[in-house]
Amino acid sequence: MDVIAALFVEDIQQEQTFAGGPTTFDLGKVHFSAVPVEPPPVTMAPHLVVFVRCAPDEAGTGALEVRFMRDGEQLARNVQPLQVEPGKFDRRLVRGELEFEDYGTVEAHVRVDEGSVVIVPYTIVPGPSS
Repeated sequence: MDVIAALFVEDIQQEQTFAGGPTTFDLGKVHFSAVPVEPPPVTMAPHLVVFVRCAPDEAGTGALEVRFMRDGEQLARNVQPLQVEPGKFDRRLVRGELEFEDYGTVEAHVRVDEGSVVIVPYTIVPGPSS
């Protein structure tokens, strides 16, 4: 299986217009940075949506691993089982609780089993009054 996309979102809506028809996703407020409600130190809990696909000749089972990293140090890790019908795709939501001592970036390192890593940055920035 492969990761085909990984994004931080605030909302996701899934729709299938008719049985067996195509599935669509409406992604709300896709972002790679945010202003915290209070200055650091602060804990942020962004939602990462990960889309995976399973090739027709694959078994359809695996493990999704997301490691949240800053400056080479692992801050948090999430591992969850995947079961995707061969020839299809699916999505998973991952919520990390990330401690920020100061403004800066954390990277989500996303992969299925021992596959390629997709890196998605998440940065907190000061608000206009900071």
